[in-house]
Amino acid sequence: MTTPKFDPKRIVIALDFASASEARALLTLLNPSLCRVKIGKELFTSAGPAFVKEVIAMGFDVFLDLKFHDIPNTVAKAVAAAAALGVWMVNVHASGGSEMMRAARTAIESSSSKPLLIAVTVLTSLSQTDLMELGIAITPAQQVLRLATLAQQSGMDGVVCSAAETAMLRAHLGDAFCLVTPGIRTEGDDANDQKRIVTPVDAILAGSHYLVIGRPITKAADPGGKLALISEQLHGSFSNLC
Repeated sequence: MTTPKFDPKRIVIALDFASASEARALLTLLNPSLCRVKIGKELFTSAGPAFVKEVIAMGFDVFLDLKFHDIPNTVAKAVAAAAALGVWMVNVHASGGSEMMRAARTAIESSSSKPLLIAVTVLTSLSQTDLMELGIAITPAQQVLRLATLAQQSGMDGVVCSAAETAMLRAHLGDAFCLVTPGIRTEGDDANDQKRIVTPVDAILAGSHYLVIGRPITKAADPGGKLALISEQLHGSFSNLC
């Protein structure tokens, strides 16, 4: 595997807050040169597009994590609207199918702003038992590979996946395909609702491009200090590979 060039902003901090005021309080403690941020459904529903623009104006690259999954025309319009906000990354569900993903790709290419377009494979909260309940009689890893392959064939820039599947995806889909990894926990952190988790350094060594980190930083006594520490550890992991 070819190690991706070191990017000091490989950490994407999940702004999983109920209000803009809570998110702002955290953002004032973070260095935008060391991270990007993710705005998901809860915060976007509460604060809206205006807050996305506010965060971008503060110097942060924004991953708009709304996981669009609808008919192709609706998803195409949604990703076009996201691109118009100036976001760095936006995502759709790979399970929406190839036609939906191709429509999203076309919409992004038609925009003056071209964020990274990423597909969600299998949510990190889902286990083998959960997939069986949905009628999917294969392992999470097999389903991830199936959906990631479909996403690549449909023109996606990459996928969201667990670092547990990263090496497998690298082997099948190549080094250029972007892998965004949630479920990251540092040593000693609680797993909370994530079932398939790894540490930041392990994720980088496995080939992840970007690491989505939430509570280990947002709930830390010193969020800015925790961000700096993880960033330093990641830099060290790259230095050891060179």
